[in-house]
Amino acid sequence: MRKGAKRKGAAAAAAAAAKASSSSQENHKEEDEQQKTSKAHRAKRVKASKPETEPEYFEDQRNMEDLWKEVFPVGTEWDQLDSVYQFKWNFSNLEDAFEEGGVLYGKKVYLFGCTEPQLVPYENKNKIVCIPVVVAVVSPFPPSDKIGIKSVQREVEEIVPMKEMKMDWVPYIPLEKRSALRHLKVDRLKKFEYCLPSSWHRYILTDFYQPFKEDEFEQSTVVQIMFPVEPPVVCEFDWEFDEVDEFTDKLVEEEALAEDQKDAFKDFVKEKVREAKKANREAKEARRKAIEEMSEETKAAFESMRFYKFYPVKTPDTPDVSNVKVKL
Repeated sequence: MRKGAKRKGAAAAAAAAAKASSSSQENHKEEDEQQKTSKAHRAKRVKASKPETEPEYFEDQRNMEDLWKEVFPVGTEWDQLDSVYQFKWNFSNLEDAFEEGGVLYGKKVYLFGCTEPQLVPYENKNKIVCIPVVVAVVSPFPPSDKIGIKSVQREVEEIVPMKEMKMDWVPYIPLEKRSALRHLKVDRLKKFEYCLPSSWHRYILTDFYQPFKEDEFEQSTVVQIMFPVEPPVVCEFDWEFDEVDEFTDKLVEEEALAEDQKDAFKDFVKEKVREAKKANREAKEARRKAIEEMSEETKAAFESMRFYKFYPVKTPDTPDVSNVKVKL
């Protein structure tokens, strides 16, 4: 009896322990549920307190929206480059010209760019702005492999190969084509760059040498003078209309030149005139030779070239340039 009582007592104790354990687990479970519920309520309260914001929308970039930027504005002074891009210029007229029905659609086109500083109205006041301009040349081959360099500091224009200035006609790839090119392997991409369909070639440069164009105009008889004294005498001398002695006397009269500098100044001017006349002769001879060596096919291509000049279109965010446009 005693042993059985022990077993019974042990069994009862075990049952009580199990019951207590079960009860404890249930209590823990209830506490966990309560904590989860409490956290969920807190999370909901935090989420509900977050202010709602309006969705932000961005306009899709047009297929050739960056085309005008790819046409580097050569001839623009370095300290003026940033000012060219201070406005979000819109050249949608240039983009439309390449679309079906546009003047450049389906043609091989070479682009060159420049800037034209002009005084234009902007934000209720007049402001000097470097206006970007793009010129499109429709041609079956590159218009030229040379560029002209001229400035106030240079007495005559210098004609140099584009390569010498690290410049070239470079194919432009529209945005819609770039996404497809990202998936090409490097070797295939290189081949693709040299096999671009002519219908979307957009070649880029700034200024070029056209052998027929110069013959349409008389060569300049004006030389830029910068006589090296302190301060320097800067002026223009036209050997067709100006006479050296009278020109020099006038500068002395205006106190732009000292009396004892007259002879040195006249010698300086005569030397610059000789250099300019020689440069004109050489340039004319170079054009004559270039034309003589051209094939009839090349001559016909040069003569059939078409030029189109594009200014940015008017927008609320950019200066109005409609009254300062200059024809080609």
